[in-house]
Amino acid sequence: MSVLLTVLLIVQVISALTIIVLVLLQQGKGADMGSAFGGGSAGSLFGAAGAANFLSRTTKWAAVVFFITTAALAYLGRPMSSAPEGGVMESFNPDQTVPSVPGSTQVPPPAAPDASVPPAPSAAPQENAPAQPEAEKK
Repeated sequence: MSVLLTVLLIVQVISALTIIVLVLLQQGKGADMGSAFGGGSAGSLFGAAGAANFLSRTTKWAAVVFFITTAALAYLGRPMSSAPEGGVMESFNPDQTVPSVPGSTQVPPPAAPDASVPPAPSAAPQENAPAQPEAEKK
């Protein structure tokens, strides 16, 4: 089983690298206009449209091999243990008491306020606040 996984992984890496190289070799669709007016691809080994078809077909088959090896690796790499029937919460009993952690029920006492830190201002209006002038109240 281990040898099969290794072979599939090697085939997958090779097909992934092949896809990368083939995609980078292909020209975009905008390059076809330039080749129609004397671009250099008309004199290539495969002809004007032959190279694009060859690279497209090779990319397609490399992608097919990549997806097949991915599916095979996912199938063979899954755990072989059988999952229990039903859900995870099937064995949950709400009547069971939850075990407590020692010391979790004790709340530490509040720390004494530090005298060097002034208290935060309260949201309530202060009694000795300056009164607003009549012009600002309107």
